[in-house]
Amino acid sequence: MPRTLVTGANGQIGSELVDTLRERHGADRVVGLDLNPPTAQNGQSGAGPFVTGDVRDRSVLAEAVSTYDVDTIYHLASLLSATGEQHPDRAWDVNTGGLKHVLDLARAHDLRLFWPSSIAVFGPSTPKEQTPQQTVLDPTTMYGVTKRTGELLCRYYHRRYGVDVRSLRYPGLVSYKTEPGGGTTDYAVDMCAQAAAGRDYTCFLRSDTRLPMMYMPDALRATLALMDADGDALTVRDSYNVGALSFTPRELADSLQEHVPSFTCQYAPDARQDIADNWPSSLNDQAARADWDWAPEYDLDAMTEDMLDHLRREERVEGEKA
Repeated sequence: MPRTLVTGANGQIGSELVDTLRERHGADRVVGLDLNPPTAQNGQSGAGPFVTGDVRDRSVLAEAVSTYDVDTIYHLASLLSATGEQHPDRAWDVNTGGLKHVLDLARAHDLRLFWPSSIAVFGPSTPKEQTPQQTVLDPTTMYGVTKRTGELLCRYYHRRYGVDVRSLRYPGLVSYKTEPGGGTTDYAVDMCAQAAAGRDYTCFLRSDTRLPMMYMPDALRATLALMDADGDALTVRDSYNVGALSFTPRELADSLQEHVPSFTCQYAPDARQDIADNWPSSLNDQAARADWDWAPEYDLDAMTEDMLDHLRREERVEGEKA
């Protein structure tokens, strides 16, 4: 029976997606791939096959596809926005070169492919409110450049070779299972973690910086719903806008204070503010809602309540181990 391969399996999305797919298909049917083996710190259970390798090495990917009889790839390996600005050459090689390898393998072996894009494809000329599906795309970061390049590659491989590749433009993602991984929107994860631990937080964005966000359970549902959808119903083959929440650091802090009254947040914008200033504040995702019935389940208050509940449980477990 064919297996599913998840690259970037130790990352914020990958670590949770691997476990979700293993619950759905069985632990031995889902193969993880990343630079290092999974650990308890990156959220995975550790059960199931795993390949240690670099997506820049085409032979590693080809061997994994052949060895495990892979028929579907979730290609998540990527350098994120802030990290990509520090290492632009590496970001290009990982984000674009790795995707090109996977697309070529999908073409050669008739594989289904999911690849995540990002709101980083938008830029200063893009409408900020209810950003349309089809609009001006002028990314200002290497991360955004690689994501728009990837969108065009995906669309090209679908039109030219018939590769069944599907993609979402993820907003900022919030998860209690993995630590921040170098993204501009990762302040939300860190702020929740500090509040749960009874500590104050200093945010690297201005208090009024409104960005599109999404709680990880919704992101996983969106990903699987898109992959489950009838291909004939899909009208977007570069990448779908997908929305859920839109909030500022101050609004998140206020929501956290409803549950942790002593929590306070200070603001000290750094270079990541320049990145955030070029991104939308909300997304128009009518194409996703029309084509495959997308609808989020979590609002801001439901997200913060659930985040704090899980983070506090983890704090108690760690305290008991100590």
